[in-house]
Amino acid sequence: MDGLTARWLARVRAPVAITSQPEPRSLGLYARGQQMLAGNFLVAGELLTAQGTVPFDANTPEAVDDLQGFEWLDHLAAVGDRPARALAQAGLRDWSRRFGRGRGPGWAPGIAGRRLIRLLSHAVLLMQGMDGSEQAGFLRLLAHHAAFLRKRAGHAAPGLPRIEARTGLLYAALALEGWQDRAPGIVTALTRDCAAQIGPDGAIATRNPEELLNVFECLGWAGQLLAENEQPIPDALGDVMACMAGALRALRHADGGLARFHGGGRGRDGVLAAALAAHDALSNLPPTPPPDKVMGYIRLAAGRSSVIVDAAPPPLQSAPGRAHAATLAFELTSNRRPLIVSCGDGRSFGPEWHRASRATASHSTLALDGYSSSRFSTPGGHRLDLTDGPRHVGLEFRHTPYARAAALSHDGYGESHGLEHLRYLDLSKDGRVLSGEDMLIATGRAAQKRFDEVRARLGGTIPYALRFHLHPEVDASLDMNGTAVSLTLRSGEIWVLRAEGAALSLAPSVYLEKGRIKPRAAQQIVLSLAATSYTSQTNWTLAKAHDTPTALRDHAQDDILAVPDL
Repeated sequence: MDGLTARWLARVRAPVAITSQPEPRSLGLYARGQQMLAGNFLVAGELLTAQGTVPFDANTPEAVDDLQGFEWLDHLAAVGDRPARALAQAGLRDWSRRFGRGRGPGWAPGIAGRRLIRLLSHAVLLMQGMDGSEQAGFLRLLAHHAAFLRKRAGHAAPGLPRIEARTGLLYAALALEGWQDRAPGIVTALTRDCAAQIGPDGAIATRNPEELLNVFECLGWAGQLLAENEQPIPDALGDVMACMAGALRALRHADGGLARFHGGGRGRDGVLAAALAAHDALSNLPPTPPPDKVMGYIRLAAGRSSVIVDAAPPPLQSAPGRAHAATLAFELTSNRRPLIVSCGDGRSFGPEWHRASRATASHSTLALDGYSSSRFSTPGGHRLDLTDGPRHVGLEFRHTPYARAAALSHDGYGESHGLEHLRYLDLSKDGRVLSGEDMLIATGRAAQKRFDEVRARLGGTIPYALRFHLHPEVDASLDMNGTAVSLTLRSGEIWVLRAEGAALSLAPSVYLEKGRIKPRAAQQIVLSLAATSYTSQTNWTLAKAHDTPTALRDHAQDDILAVPDL
């Protein structure tokens, strides 16, 4: 229906002019722009090559969406010189010739809204040097997008696509001649969508922190655009954005990056800080302290350390194809350096990596050998859904004057093994020590019977492991005859992990990072254990070495103009 509507509206009458030029707000990378000028386009983990134009024929759906959304235009605008402008105009001409009449994969309302935002924001770059007929064609293309979104924005998928479609339409209403009277109705619809799709704590149903950031960023652009055009921002929309800002601050680690759970990454460099700063300027209110719990995650922060824990069942209803079996997994960041991480989302590296990245063993938590705390559906089609997981996740904060602590539990292994996982995490007041206690228990006759059956089948013990996945820049080594692991961060900090009653080892791991062609090699600490009775328990500590200061000057910097390692 989207494509049919787009083709039907392709002959729409063009506006006479762009009456208001919105400021470009989407952040591009200078290094990515330079790569594109050299003919290399790294899009959603796929490397495409083209000289003199933009390669719109990608293999993965994620890469196709990024190309059709014109995110490449941000990177070329970051370069901003004559060759970059020429490549941007060549890409626009090629896209208009192939897809501009309403055909192809880029006419989903969310993608069309994303594309229209960039076309209007970078209109000066695109129109510079065009002759009269080319400028008329560009205006006609903008009007076509606006007419299409007016018809189809309300039919976009809930969540980010709907917000992008509405925001793109608002950009058109405030920029194109003759559309200004439509702006109040668009704002009303946008506010209504936010009320329906964003929870009172600022959460979204998919529990994807990076998607939450993308929604917040888009709404921030809408708010700034209204302010620039002296249009009122509805109180309801302002309240939603304030809740989202608090949620994002709770999900932000000490280094400024987001927790990487349920398909989300750390967020593009600088986007979270810019979005929060723009919101604070609009609201004219001081930031509020982040809550302890939001969107199913809890935050323990002290000193220069942050711990973020997945403390809720996975989103089986709203995002079964992207949800991870990550219940009770945690990440730890110290100062500017991630230490304990999740492997990340492997979707851009192919279906095998995608499935592996969603298993419990790819997260920093306890996993029974060969089992995840949530189960995948029977293989079929092009994706695997998570269809069953923990039915109850317990949480109790146990803060004291000396520590930030929480007791958690989930029953994800109840049906399969009769076991419940209990985890206690305690972060000291100065942020130097994270203490943990992990326990497997079988309570009740039915659970104990199930445990006995599985244990007998496996030869008397049920093996399991505690995993601590390390960031690739962490240097790990076994110390004290294999009873401890020393972890050296790039900043010079040294952390030491010790455990009781467990065989401790280092094993290979991966760090799945968006924007790279292949996974980065990393390591993981594995505590190997076995459940032989109805209660099995181990205690561990992760602490800064005594001679490591609580805060230190971290001078190591990446060259912002360097071409990123792919």
